[in-house]
Amino acid sequence: MTTANGTSAAPVSTVAPAAGSPDQPAIHTDSLSFSYGGPAILRKLKLSLPKGARCLLAGANGAGKTSLLRILAGKRLVRDEILVKGQHAYFNTPDGITYLGPEWIQNPVTRRDLPVSQLLESHNAISHPDRLAALLHLLEIDPTWRTHEISDGQRRRVQILLGLLQPFDVLLLDEVTVDLDVLVRKDLLAFLKRESEVRGCTVVYCTHIFDGMGEWPTHVAHMRHGEILQCTPFQELIASANLPQSYDSPLLRIVEGWLRDDRQYRERHGLGDGEKKGRTKWDDLKDDMKKNGDRYYNYWLRDEPY
Repeated sequence: MTTANGTSAAPVSTVAPAAGSPDQPAIHTDSLSFSYGGPAILRKLKLSLPKGARCLLAGANGAGKTSLLRILAGKRLVRDEILVKGQHAYFNTPDGITYLGPEWIQNPVTRRDLPVSQLLESHNAISHPDRLAALLHLLEIDPTWRTHEISDGQRRRVQILLGLLQPFDVLLLDEVTVDLDVLVRKDLLAFLKRESEVRGCTVVYCTHIFDGMGEWPTHVAHMRHGEILQCTPFQELIASANLPQSYDSPLLRIVEGWLRDDRQYRERHGLGDGEKKGRTKWDDLKDDMKKNGDRYYNYWLRDEPY
């Protein structure tokens, strides 16, 4: 297979070993098509990833990346064979799949007055105390936070915490790090790298932010118009592009250093995260505009069209 710049790329594997084989891919399909009833979103897509892979899924908006991740998570009905851990992703969805997408922080429930400690209890966090402690520290989360008082970035960190509490075999991430600051994002990626190396879990990470990713992926998949054009081992991809060995942005490294110093300063002086917002009566009024809004400006209550 030839890339857009004329370099040779490793072909996508289309043959899956038998179920139960030590070489069985964590994810495999050789002809996946999908639509929402209109034009095809995915077109005979081919993808095969080994256990323990960390795959960056790259492509333009509308390429089909989110649809692919939701199918892998068993959230979309497909009849074509798509195997995750050797089982059909929809008809026989295996245990150990975690999907984290953008929907969670947009859900009105997550903006209600809920203590993070209650969310942790509902997710049986106590069953993995060491993992819980490590993630609370890594994501800089205070269990006493209340979800209606925190910023979108903090709310995203709570989502990630809840999603990673239970050990996973396959992790599917859809742009969930876009709200994170440089330091938390860097430490989270390091955590996921250790998970794949130590436990052999597989991570597929869809993102448009590639700063700081130079030593993270094992594979990079290029998706365009519903197809995987290539899924190439990262080192082969870099070697074919003749890039310098230092991949990270110098500016990224500078800002990361600043934020690590900031964290140490907060810990040394017993300071919390400065983004927490106080609840005011205007927040209460805003949460129920249909009841409390001014009639002239409240379009739900106006009889005439606007």
